[in-house]
Amino acid sequence: MLNPKLLDEMSSRVSSLLASTPAGDIEKNLRAALGSLFAKLDLVTREEFDVQREVLARTRAKLQALEARVAELEAARAPSRSES
Repeated sequence: MLNPKLLDEMSSRVSSLLASTPAGDIEKNLRAALGSLFAKLDLVTREEFDVQREVLARTRAKLQALEARVAELEAARAPSRSES
């Protein structure tokens, strides 16, 4: 079985070799191009998405509670309207 330290060392050496070759430049340029594309798409992070989903869930729960309360108030008021 291979030593994990040996694999890590080999990986870092290959990465450093690639960084000094044209392949490293291509990778840097590709990362920059993709970063620019993603910035133009106006994407949100997963964390921001999760926060907004929680806010929406709380808002939806409050709305349902208010709708139920309005229905109760309208039901309680309905008999007094017919009596007037």
